[in-house]
Amino acid sequence: MYAEERQQRIVELARAQGRAEVALLAQELGVTAETIRRDLTALERHGVLRRVHGGAIPVDRLRFEPGLATRDAVRQDEKERIARRAVDELRDASTVLLDAGSTTSRLAELLPGDRELTVVTDSIAIASTLSSRPNVNLLLLGGRVRSRTMAAVGDWTTSQLRGLLVDVSFVGTNGVSIARGLTTPDPDEAAVKRAMITAGRHVVLLADHTKVGDDQFARFGDLGDVDVLITDEGLDAGTATELAAAGPRVERA
Repeated sequence: MYAEERQQRIVELARAQGRAEVALLAQELGVTAETIRRDLTALERHGVLRRVHGGAIPVDRLRFEPGLATRDAVRQDEKERIARRAVDELRDASTVLLDAGSTTSRLAELLPGDRELTVVTDSIAIASTLSSRPNVNLLLLGGRVRSRTMAAVGDWTTSQLRGLLVDVSFVGTNGVSIARGLTTPDPDEAAVKRAMITAGRHVVLLADHTKVGDDQFARFGDLGDVDVLITDEGLDAGTATELAAAGPRVERA
C-alpha cells in the first residue's frame, strides 16, 4: 500500500470511528507505529486530522471551532461544487450578501465578471478577493474582527445589516438539523448570521454534508428561514428529503 492510499484509509477509519488510535491503525494496516505517527503528522499538516495523545481526531468532529485556514483545507472538492451550484441562485440579482466562511469564499471567487454587482460582506478574506474586481461595488461591514474566522461581529455589524435589504443572502453554518435548526459556535457570529437572513429576499444556506445533524452552541435560525440549502452528494437522499420537508429546497451538488 502506498503512503497516499494508507493515509486515505486512516482518514476513512478516523471519520467512521470518530478517532484514530496509533496502535490500532498500525495493527489494521500492518505497519509500524512510527509510520502511523508520520502519516498522522502529514494529515494534520493538510488540515484533515488534529493530533491528540495516542492518535488523532478528524477536524470535522472537533467540538471547538477550527480556524479559517484549517476549515479551508477540509473538503475542498465538496465546497467547490457547492459554490458552483450556488452561483445559479444569483439569478438576476444586483445586490448580494456574502457571509464569512470557507465555502462562501469560494463563491466569491466564482461571482460573474460580466455584470455589475453590489456585494456586502463581513469577511476580510472575501473583501480581499473582491476588492480589485471592477464590476463589484464592495461594501465591507465594520465591527470587531474575530481572529478565528476573520469576520466582523458585534453591534456595529448587526446595526449596519438592519438597514439593508438585498436580493440574495448566502449564509454559512457550522451545524444544521431538523430539531435545532441552524447553529454556530459563537453567539456574536450567530447574531450576524441571523441579521443576514433577515436582510435577504432570497436566502441560500451553504453547508457540506458533515454539518447536517450537528448542533453547535448558538442558534441563529430555523430551516424554514432558508429558501435553498445547497450541500453535497455525501448527504443521503432520505435525509435530504427530511430537510426539504422542514422548508428549504435541498440541492446536492
